[in-house]
Amino acid sequence: MKFFIDTADVDEIREWNSTGLIDGVTTNPSLILKSGRQIDEALAEICAIVDGPVSGEVTAIDTIGMISQGKTLAKIADNICIKLPLTMDGLKACKALSDEGFKTNVTLCFSANQALLAAKAGATYISPFIGRLDDINIDGMELIEEIRAIYDNYGFETQLLAASLRTANHVKDCAIAGADVATIPPSTLGKLVAHPLTDKGLAAFLADWEKTGQSIG
Repeated sequence: MKFFIDTADVDEIREWNSTGLIDGVTTNPSLILKSGRQIDEALAEICAIVDGPVSGEVTAIDTIGMISQGKTLAKIADNICIKLPLTMDGLKACKALSDEGFKTNVTLCFSANQALLAAKAGATYISPFIGRLDDINIDGMELIEEIRAIYDNYGFETQLLAASLRTANHVKDCAIAGADVATIPPSTLGKLVAHPLTDKGLAAFLADWEKTGQSIG
């Protein structure tokens, strides 16, 4: 499973990219606002750091406007992926942009039917939001499983990009369900490596090593 980092904070992206564990980046208007940066400047810097796809989201709500904004964003760098909302206008824009060879990420997906439409529109990625479904007492992971089954049934090439991941268990469950990509905020990424038994075991090993009086190198 590929890991995308969900942030527009360039320092966090640079730090995580240095680990070699990050395959791409997702941003949205809220993350751009949080960064305090101009969208074109932020995306250009992010694209220079990360080799993989970087999602930049349109803000127009009509098809023509989305297509125009999408092409403007795509000029920033070759690895820009145009992020579009899952509305009828967004699907039309997705079809038009995909047909022209642009990479697209259809976002704010909350049902399997929506994901089916996005795949038929040629989306490069579909972004179902797990955490926001959990917030209203709907099991977001069921949506990942449903989309995976539908895409496999018909051989759709659209990649399943699990979004709104808030816990380490979300990431694990998405991997089990067969999501192609997980986009993860930095705070959650850090939790994937943490385990109290790892810390306890390492402390015990180091204490015993110190008692040997030896050194390596």
